[in-house]
Amino acid sequence: MTTTRPATSLTIRPATDDDWPLLWPVVEAVVREGETYVYPLDLTSDQAREVWMERPPGATVVAESADGTVLGTAKMGPNRPGHGDHVGTASFMVAPAARGLGVGRALGERVVAWHRERGFHGIQFNAVVESNAPAVRLWRSLGFAIIGTVPGAFRSPAHGYVGLHVMYLDLT
Repeated sequence: MTTTRPATSLTIRPATDDDWPLLWPVVEAVVREGETYVYPLDLTSDQAREVWMERPPGATVVAESADGTVLGTAKMGPNRPGHGDHVGTASFMVAPAARGLGVGRALGERVVAWHRERGFHGIQFNAVVESNAPAVRLWRSLGFAIIGTVPGAFRSPAHGYVGLHVMYLDLT
């Protein structure tokens, strides 16, 4: 059994367009694994940048070590426009070498705080792959509940067809 060590000297800051060359290797590694996102495995840097770098009212953040190494990233904002913009959403990616170090938890806590500070009523994760047990455990530990699962909605290279959980955290 592996133990989780807290990320030390971790800084989470807003991402800028200049950060993309540092973020792309993390995004690329997660996308190419094919186990946690529905993105095509051949997603290009330009395509990924377009979907990952949120514009206001959303935001993208970078988690980095004291020496500036990018350990992870998250993006957040309204889940839907108009009459649905009071519920937020977010996505997270942690560099393979940084997994199990508390980076995901730190990003998750930051995202929850960001939504609270802006008066969102809740946070909805639209598609948490059910075979991604570490993520499901993490989100549950932060108060998210599975409110539904779409059976077989994700085609996992390692597990075949698995469900996608819809997870929700009430902020009211």
